[in-house]
Amino acid sequence: MAMYPRIRQQNIAVFGESGSGKTVLVSSFYGPTQVGSDTNDLWHLVADKTGQGNRLLQNYLGMRDSATTPMPTRFTNTTYDFSVKLKTGEGEEAKKRPFDELRLAWHDYPGEWFEEDPSSDEEHLRRIDTFKTLLSSDVALLLVDGQKLLDNRGEEERYLKSLLGNFRQNLVRLKDDLLGDDGPLTEFPRIWILSLSKADLFPDWDVNTFRELVILKASEDIERLRSTLAELVVAPEALSIGEDFMLLSSAKFELQPSNGEPARIDLTQRVGLDLVLPIASLLPLERRVLWEERMTLPRKVVDTLADGADVIAAALTGTKFARVEKLLRRVAKSSQQADLVAKVLPLLADAIEVVGPKLQEMNEQARSEHQYLRAMVTQFKIDLESGVAEKVLRKQK
Repeated sequence: MAMYPRIRQQNIAVFGESGSGKTVLVSSFYGPTQVGSDTNDLWHLVADKTGQGNRLLQNYLGMRDSATTPMPTRFTNTTYDFSVKLKTGEGEEAKKRPFDELRLAWHDYPGEWFEEDPSSDEEHLRRIDTFKTLLSSDVALLLVDGQKLLDNRGEEERYLKSLLGNFRQNLVRLKDDLLGDDGPLTEFPRIWILSLSKADLFPDWDVNTFRELVILKASEDIERLRSTLAELVVAPEALSIGEDFMLLSSAKFELQPSNGEPARIDLTQRVGLDLVLPIASLLPLERRVLWEERMTLPRKVVDTLADGADVIAAALTGTKFARVEKLLRRVAKSSQQADLVAKVLPLLADAIEVVGPKLQEMNEQARSEHQYLRAMVTQFKIDLESGVAEKVLRKQK
């Protein structure tokens, strides 16, 4: 007998220098879902740790009601654990779905660790342990601080080279300890999205404007970072950096001319945060299909790359998961890579290829038939499409 609830966990790693807005972003991701301003009708977002949820909500309310930004969290590594719980769905419909609850682990890597050397052996070990906690993430967001871009207007390369160089050096310092005696890592974030935080400072920009600036000013630095990341992983050809970009803004900040402090924070004007769940859930599935179509990957890499792709695909297409499980068991008994591609890839490809009116139709049908999980996942895909269409997100092609 299956145990309930059946849980599917996704992980996302967020990297950014101190002051780049990581705490504000996660507070604005969570806060609206707790105060009645969230219009989503399919799921609740719940903080798994009550104290952590209260702190994020306090941060959000402080910004909303008194234009107070959260206190900096210096040298603090935090994993925020959220559960996405379906609002409805019982009985036979609930029994047939491939999973009941989606969990999101949001790993926040301390910004100061980009910029400063460890102060002790203990801190060095803590950095290694912290990095290891996020190795299960398929997706990493590398934040480009919009304020620092603005401060370096006309000489943006100074900031971008510093940001990318510091991060690369941080990885170089951790390399030997991460690899140990086993060599390159099989499980490691494969999708690195360059993300403009505080995008509200550039109201005339879309994601293409941001991408073109970064490539113009720092393409060689991106390539150096790619080379360093490639040294850490098995099958480095399955690695995306400098190919995915997004805009992120937690709110629109109106500043006081006298001191530059916030006079008002409009938290209704968010950018990109509604894409976090769709990106964590569906982008790894899309990228796995793309890479498997273009290259032959080692079996051990495929097994960890978007390791929830089967259940996500089943939820998206409405395929009976019992049939998917049977297929995967047959493939698992085979040592032939060709069997994996020939039998599993079409299922995953079917899930990502549905777009446009057909996707909208699937979503409406799932809602009308009370297939709540399928409605949620198809809504994620609709949101992902909208993010691309509205030029908030640009994905590898």
